[in-house]
Amino acid sequence: MRSELSATSSVFEANRARGAVRFDVHARDGVTRRGALHESGSLRVRFPSPEGEGLSGVFVNTAGGVAGGDRFDIEISAADAARLTLTTAAAEKVYRAPGTPAQLNISLKIAAGAHLGWLPQETILFDRARVHRRFDIELNDAASLLLCEIVVFGRTAMGERMEQGEFIDSWRLRRGGRLVFAETVRLDGNIGAKLARSAVAKGGAAIGTALIVPGDEALVEKIREASDSFSGEVAISAWNGFAIARFCAQDAARLRADMIAVLVRTGAALPRLWLN
Repeated sequence: MRSELSATSSVFEANRARGAVRFDVHARDGVTRRGALHESGSLRVRFPSPEGEGLSGVFVNTAGGVAGGDRFDIEISAADAARLTLTTAAAEKVYRAPGTPAQLNISLKIAAGAHLGWLPQETILFDRARVHRRFDIELNDAASLLLCEIVVFGRTAMGERMEQGEFIDSWRLRRGGRLVFAETVRLDGNIGAKLARSAVAKGGAAIGTALIVPGDEALVEKIREASDSFSGEVAISAWNGFAIARFCAQDAARLRADMIAVLVRTGAALPRLWLN
């Protein structure tokens, strides 16, 4: 029996999805264009027709989702004055993982005068999903960043709920070589019970974060002016030269609407896929 379990485990590990994307963008005569691109495994990035002077990229996971033991690595560099907006073709689904958690590693480097907008669609965690995600961001003092993430713990519209699982999300932001923001969110075990607590999500099934650099109190006040239109809970603050907005809602649709309302206030150009 033990040998059979070992053989099954080996087959499972051998069939895990691997994907990597690495590329850089640069500006020439005020127009951003892609440089060298490397793709491997089931992860792809496509570039629709240029929109103005900036460049848009869309990630596609041909594996059809993320499962236990999968690993995806993304590495992006934006050279001086480049403007890049990134999103995903659809919401990313993270499925049940009986063993090793999935790993998602994102590295972003933004040079002087460059802007990078990271605006993927929702990440949906199914019951017993296990995933570790890490962002490592190197930002020049004269660069700008808009990084947004929405995580959904079960599709409430489908009557689904995430009861058990593991979600570890680490963000590290260095600006001008200095670590200015470090945060790790860890939810594991009985996630459903934890989300039900008033001090955690008060029964909400969707959370989100928007990191805005640069950001100041003037931007905070501008966003707070729209507070009457929010259907979920939204909080925003600014320090160390950046602003961060937190979101919590009963379902993904409400949180997405709140996120869009905030992004519009920042003057961000939303990806077309967000508006379909």
